[in-house]
Amino acid sequence: MNSGKVTRIGMAMACFLLILYGCASGPVLVPKSAVPPAGVDFSGQWRLREGGAPGMASTGGQRLEPGLTEVNRRRRPSRTSRKSSSVHIFLETGRSLKVIQTDHAFFVSLDRAVVEEFVFGENRLVAVGPIEAWRVSGWEGAHYIVETQDEQGAVLRDEWRLDASGDVLLRDVSIVARKKVTLSFQQQFDRQ
Repeated sequence: MNSGKVTRIGMAMACFLLILYGCASGPVLVPKSAVPPAGVDFSGQWRLREGGAPGMASTGGQRLEPGLTEVNRRRRPSRTSRKSSSVHIFLETGRSLKVIQTDHAFFVSLDRAVVEEFVFGENRLVAVGPIEAWRVSGWEGAHYIVETQDEQGAVLRDEWRLDASGDVLLRDVSIVARKKVTLSFQQQFDRQ
C-alpha cells in the first residue's frame, strides 16, 4: 500500500472518530458574559414568597419544597449509580437569602448556612466532595445564568433576575438529563 493511500485512510478514520465522539458527548456549555449590565444589582436581603407554585418544585409526579429537599439536608453525595445524574448535588435552595454583588461576582448566603459564589464569566470545574462538574456562568442581558453539567451530560440551569419593580428576585431552576426535563421550578423572593 502506498503512503498516500494510508494517509488518506488514517485521516478519514480520525475524522470519523471525531464526529462519533462529538455525537456521543453531551451538550456543550456556552460561556457567558463577564460584564454586568448597568443598573442591575441583586444585593440585599431576600425572603422566599410563601404559598403556591412559586415556592414549590415539581419533578415528575413528586412535589418538593425548596429549602427542605434531600439535596439540602445532605450536602454530601448520595450513593448513586454511575448512570444516574449527579448534577442535583450542586443545587442549593433556601428561604432567606443575603446577596452581596461586586463588580466581578455575587455571593448568595442561603439561610445563613451555605454561601454560593458566582464569578461573572466563570468557565471552570466545580466539585462537591468527589462529585465534579463543569460550570459556566455570566450575564445574558439583565439575567444571570449559571449552567452546571455533570459527567453524564445532565445540565442544571439556574437563572436569576429582578422583576420590573426591582423588589422581587426571580430564580428559575431546571435540570435537563438525556433531553428530558427532570426538575423545574421558580422561586420568588421579596426584598426585606
